[in-house]
Amino acid sequence: MKMANENKADFRVKIQRFGSYLSGMIMPNIGAFIAWGIITALFIPDGWTPNEDLAQLVDPMIIYLLPLLIGYTGGKMIYDGRGGVVGATATMGVIVGTDIPMFLGAMIMGPLSGWLIKKVDEYIQPKVKEGFEMLINNFTAGILGMLLTLFAYYSIGPVVFGLNQVLAAGVEVIVNAGLLPLANIFIEPAKVLFLNNAINHGILSPLGAGEAAEAGKSILFLLETNPGPGLGILLAFMIFGKGSARLTAPGAGIIHFFGGIHEIYFPYILMKPALILAAIAGGVSGVFTFALFNVGLVAPPSPGSIFALMAMSARGDHLGVLLGVIVATVVSFLVAALILRTGKQNEEEDIAASAAKMEEMKGKKSSVTGTFTSEKEVNPVEEQGIESSKVNKIIFACDAGMGSSAMGASILRNKIKKEGLDIDVTNTSINNIPSDADIVITHKDLTSRAKEKLPTAHHISVENFLNSPKYEELMKDLK
Repeated sequence: MKMANENKADFRVKIQRFGSYLSGMIMPNIGAFIAWGIITALFIPDGWTPNEDLAQLVDPMIIYLLPLLIGYTGGKMIYDGRGGVVGATATMGVIVGTDIPMFLGAMIMGPLSGWLIKKVDEYIQPKVKEGFEMLINNFTAGILGMLLTLFAYYSIGPVVFGLNQVLAAGVEVIVNAGLLPLANIFIEPAKVLFLNNAINHGILSPLGAGEAAEAGKSILFLLETNPGPGLGILLAFMIFGKGSARLTAPGAGIIHFFGGIHEIYFPYILMKPALILAAIAGGVSGVFTFALFNVGLVAPPSPGSIFALMAMSARGDHLGVLLGVIVATVVSFLVAALILRTGKQNEEEDIAASAAKMEEMKGKKSSVTGTFTSEKEVNPVEEQGIESSKVNKIIFACDAGMGSSAMGASILRNKIKKEGLDIDVTNTSINNIPSDADIVITHKDLTSRAKEKLPTAHHISVENFLNSPKYEELMKDLK
């Protein structure tokens, strides 16, 4: 039994890592996707303000800019800027080798190129004579980039093109058959477990961008980001919940619906697993409504806030998108209310314990756990002391590099600003920790990965990014 549990955990970690790499190539570039989406919505012939000259930006951005950014990011995740350059270079092979937006090809060639140039450097650099380092480094990157570009053009490009065609045809068949809402039977449970970013940014966003390039919008951007299912569950807890769950539900609802941080409602489902049926029912009904009104978004909304959904809605689709969110909320609320009223509830049900369970299942720290708890953490700051005079950069790192780490970085940045200290505090993903970071702050489950990435930094493990007592300990050391 123990062996089976360990194997299951190992498998989950591998999926998390793979999902993290997929979403990690897309999420840093979401701003570029949104810029392209706005330009498309405004200037294409059917846009808000048609402009023939400015509409010429649409195709080059989605065919060249976005795949190149993904390829560069994928290579950089593996081998910093050098891997990024070779990754972007090799991505040109799949771009020119096909006539469709080559997101999937970029997600293959970027990491592959970064890994290969890293291996080449590990083999060649120890043998380079003093004074020839720059010459050798430039030529090894250039030659490998050239070879990978040709390989991508002749081999990867055609294969990925065929795969893209199959995926696009599959999506079209599902949509035409009216079966797209059924996708939420899988999406909603996967969100609650650990794959929300991987599903949305690793799979749906690239497919949706290709569809939006042809049709001007895509319903795929709405499958995972609809805040309706989670809002319905939280509303049900506000009315029919008990104990701390009922007390925290209003605040969680605001963060979820307006802030777009969906993981805020995951602990409520884990506390009462039958509520996953409410999330599924809400998701299915919401997508059914979107399909019924033939609505879509012009670019991926990030985060999944109602404001982001409205901002990214295609021209004339705002009402349909809003109706889909409302329908999902109502259906989810009704199912959740039925479950809460007919099932047993403990007055002292511990939402904090459910939040901890969520983090254990996700394998990473959640930015929202502080909404439910402010537990005192164990294990003080890592072993070696901090020389405050040598601290110039503090990095908060989480799995995706956005929600959890961004909120933690904001808290510490304000503390440092109040003390008048000249220290840069930023956030990033584990895979992109910069080499010049002096202090790296991570959730305790991610510290080992952070140390592997940058062993020379001072590492601090926390259990709660929002209200860790270690921030005060760190401030004392820095002062």
